[in-house]
Amino acid sequence: MFLILLAVFITVYYHYLQDPVFHQNAYALLTTIVVFRSMYLMEVNLRPSFRSSDRNSDKAVNDRDLKILRSMWLMVACGLTLFIGGFGIWSLDSIYCPELRAWRRKMGLPWGILLEGHGWWHIGTGLGAYFYITWAIWLRHCLNGRQEEYELDWPSAITTLPQIVRSERSDTRLDSKQAHSNGKARKKQ
Repeated sequence: MFLILLAVFITVYYHYLQDPVFHQNAYALLTTIVVFRSMYLMEVNLRPSFRSSDRNSDKAVNDRDLKILRSMWLMVACGLTLFIGGFGIWSLDSIYCPELRAWRRKMGLPWGILLEGHGWWHIGTGLGAYFYITWAIWLRHCLNGRQEEYELDWPSAITTLPQIVRSERSDTRLDSKQAHSNGKARKKQ
């Protein structure tokens, strides 16, 4: 409820001020709150040393969850790097706008486009948001105890984007009533 009230306050106050810097900082604050809360939930629920002793007895489960945590932290690092990098480029673009415009005119098209900081902000924050959403989907499956049903498919941290896919192992364990996915549900009789 607090975040909803905070978002409403920020929206109303922004419409009163009409100051983009306030809007940018408020967005950064809200994003930071949500990301840190998700990090906390991830650590408390998946790290074996933080779990209660009754949930901490199976070594295979602990090893699986530690492997998941390592991958999740890599996703968080990549996502935050892209997000903050995009924001930093846009900030530099705002500060050095006259100089960058002059350079863009000298370079001409298509190379001048590379100096469009606002465009790089969209790319960086878009990719960073994709990493966060993918991480949040995987975290939700883990918090629901469905680590065996879904897995991260991310062949390379540099050249590919991560995605959460249904585990091939899980398909063999589901009975016919559970094995339906979108578009394959049985017709009602």
